[in-house]
Amino acid sequence: MFKYVFCTYKTLIRFGLLGFLLLIVSCQQSTTNKQDDYFLFVDDYDRVVNVPNNPKRIVSVSPAITEIIFAIDASDKLVGRTDFCNFPPEVESIESIGGINNLNVEKLLSLYPDLVLIGSMVPENTVNLISKAGIPLVAIREKEHFDALFDNIERIGTLCNKKEEAKQLNANLQQKTDEIRNTTIHQDTKATVYYVVGYGKGGNFTAGGNTFINDIFTICGLSNVAKDIVGWNYSTEALLNADPDYIFIRKEDIKQFCQTEPYTYLKAVKNGNVIPIESAYIDLQVPRNIDGLLYIYNTTHNADK
Repeated sequence: MFKYVFCTYKTLIRFGLLGFLLLIVSCQQSTTNKQDDYFLFVDDYDRVVNVPNNPKRIVSVSPAITEIIFAIDASDKLVGRTDFCNFPPEVESIESIGGINNLNVEKLLSLYPDLVLIGSMVPENTVNLISKAGIPLVAIREKEHFDALFDNIERIGTLCNKKEEAKQLNANLQQKTDEIRNTTIHQDTKATVYYVVGYGKGGNFTAGGNTFINDIFTICGLSNVAKDIVGWNYSTEALLNADPDYIFIRKEDIKQFCQTEPYTYLKAVKNGNVIPIESAYIDLQVPRNIDGLLYIYNTTHNADK
């Protein structure tokens, strides 16, 4: 139950600007909330949150969520986003609240959101501050498996009152995914693949078997050489021993990687099968994953044609 809060000058001095904004937003929430306009939603941290049926002012603290909001035609509801929310280009017109793990809470509160959507990188103290203001805050996290993308889209569609748009988007994405999956599912032999997340003196990092990126390779009929690891660390020795047929790497890193020992000994480097990829195609769990699927499938299965 919300309580009316009367703000005095002494209160402002005691709590400062952030405290003042918390009180103001809490007052606004308490005077505008009607129970019939809300429903209970269980988020990805198993928190039961009372959320508005038709939010008008959403702040997204996740690049993946922001991209999905645009994809389901709910961008008119978006009043705030992070510096890392950079797709589609139209998002630049939306007010930024700073980073993700160091977002500007004062800025966020000044936007008077009626719903805040977060991923998995927002600090607990920030979550508590926003919640204290009485603002519904829901976590929709990226998951380990590729097919969870469709569930995330459906859930964000529900939260944004865009269920039909989310359903249509999912149907389109699922059709394209199934076309590739049905082509590769019965392949007897699979080419091996490796995804470069990080390399060099700082260590090798890649997508292990417990990632949706691994699932993307599997759907494309490829065998991830790192599928047996959990997490992202992979030794140079293991990479040289696996000697994958194909290597995918962020396009800005390909030149340096191919010129750096001992990676120069890999057959994918020697055979010209190190393939640049737009990182957002597979680094985030977003609708563009299907673009990544198509790109990976076409560049590997048409390589010898």
